[in-house]
Amino acid sequence: MADIKKTNADPPTKTQLFVKKVKKYLYLALTVFILLIGVYIYWSFFFTYSDGTRTGMLQKFSHKGTMFKTYEGELILSSVQSNKNVAIASEKFLFSVTDDSVALQLEKLQGRMVDVHYKEKNHTLPWRGETVFIVSSVKPNQ
Repeated sequence: MADIKKTNADPPTKTQLFVKKVKKYLYLALTVFILLIGVYIYWSFFFTYSDGTRTGMLQKFSHKGTMFKTYEGELILSSVQSNKNVAIASEKFLFSVTDDSVALQLEKLQGRMVDVHYKEKNHTLPWRGETVFIVSSVKPNQ
């Protein structure tokens, strides 16, 4: 017996073609939207805007927070010194620390002159600290 194939050769209707085309564009738009959200999240929270070094006196360093305990510090940046080595014109540099070993070093150096290396992010995350400046290393300044 010959195998007779049934073919359903009815062409798709205009409505079916339109729905298929709309679904294709919706999937494409959804993919682009999700990609843009991913790029925005990366740029906002993980992209390093700048990095550098600041030198000053470590005035305050604490471990604080209600929900997320973070290490926060305050460095006094002196631009003009008097002849008794007292800062006349100064600026505060507020920073956060995520690494426990760096935090331990900073606790020991409180009240002394230090060099800190930092990375600046565009926005903060609650578990990373209160500031956009994240200190990654510290060394005493003699």
